[in-house]
Amino acid sequence: MFWPMCAVAAGFLGLAVLGVFAVQVFVQARRLGRQVTESARRINRAAEELERASVSAARSVKSL
Repeated sequence: MFWPMCAVAAGFLGLAVLGVFAVQVFVQARRLGRQVTESARRINRAAEELERASVSAARSVKSL
């Protein structure tokens, strides 16, 4: 009777460890998603600034 109970306990502990790892992966995936969103926002802002700068540079060249 001891070995079956030990096997059940080991299985439960294994599932608990996997659950902890799953939570950690979920938290890190959310963090990565926020970083990707922030990076995309920065890239879009830089692209808009570049577009504005190129328009003003084209106007300056056109006036020459």
